Amino acid sequence: MANPLEEKLKRFEELERLMLAPEVLANPARLTAVAREHGTLAKLATKYRQFKKLNAQIREAREMADGDDPELRDLAEAELLQLKEERERYWNELLDMTVGGEDANRTHCILEIRAGTGGEEAALFARDLYEMYRRYAEDHRWKIEILDMNPTELGGFKEIILGIEGEGVYRQLQFESGGHRVQRVPETEAKGRVHTSAATVAVMAEPEDVEIELKPDDYRKDIFHASGPGGQHVNKTASAIRLTHYETGIVVSCQDEKSQHKNLAKALRVLKTRIYEKIREEEHKKRSDERKSKIGSGDRSQRIRTYNFPQNRLTDHRIGLDLYKLDSVMTGNLHPVIDALLEYQRQEQRETFGGFEG
Repeated sequence: MANPLEEKLKRFEELERLMLAPEVLANPARLTAVAREHGTLAKLATKYRQFKKLNAQIREAREMADGDDPELRDLAEAELLQLKEERERYWNELLDMTVGGEDANRTHCILEIRAGTGGEEAALFARDLYEMYRRYAEDHRWKIEILDMNPTELGGFKEIILGIEGEGVYRQLQFESGGHRVQRVPETEAKGRVHTSAATVAVMAEPEDVEIELKPDDYRKDIFHASGPGGQHVNKTASAIRLTHYETGIVVSCQDEKSQHKNLAKALRVLKTRIYEKIREEEHKKRSDERKSKIGSGDRSQRIRTYNFPQNRLTDHRIGLDLYKLDSVMTGNLHPVIDALLEYQRQEQRETFGGFEG
């Protein structure tokens, strides 16, 4: 199993020691950072520690089962069966917890949907994707917040940015990043012809404040008037915010709130998340020998899925999945799609970690 999990357990145990070190206790900022990292690793590390304990118990029971005492052999064989079942359960849970890499257990993410080619129909499709994710989030009792949106006159979205919070949120949504293509007859099409349009989705793990520190000197802040569909002003006071990060050139704007302070807070959340995502992408590129997953690249230019309305079919091109219940999926029933993607990744994790002793 081991290397990635052994490294995490080793780091967790090092953090346990650091939390008791006088030099850390004397530095509140460092203690906060250490405690946060410790909390992030705790669930996985303690689970893996228990898994290792089960392995040790299995070795002991196997030695008893190979002994000369028939009564002890029977007891050991019965115990072995139970221990192996428990170990298999722990192993599957560990695989689940590592799907998504370093960010697997994050409880906050930012989801961005942008209309692509297809004009107003693409904007309407972006709205439909938003409704699909909103309903899926509600089914999970996740908290969902609109951070920014750019609506169109017909009720679509050129862009909408969401903050989503809840248990398992990043693990469940991580594979949604990429190009989404729709084939259907638009509401505005009089001749009944099927049109193809597209939207892109980006799902990014939202970092903790201590992970990405931003000072006012790190970015330029511009204040402007918010505008609505068709360019009309929806806010007579200058409350919309645009932030430009000097080092990376990343630009973020937020105009959803009437309060300048609220727009600034939301824009900073998105900016920190995009900086964190950029750092992650650069780290992944450095690991050129890392095994690349078909579904884990998160490349927004990659077409990952087709929504064919005339055939009521959803196709995920990465894993060759065809579902003929698109109407159900669009109402938020994404479970069959996400479960299939997670299972595919789980199988990849099995190959990465290898097996364990019998």
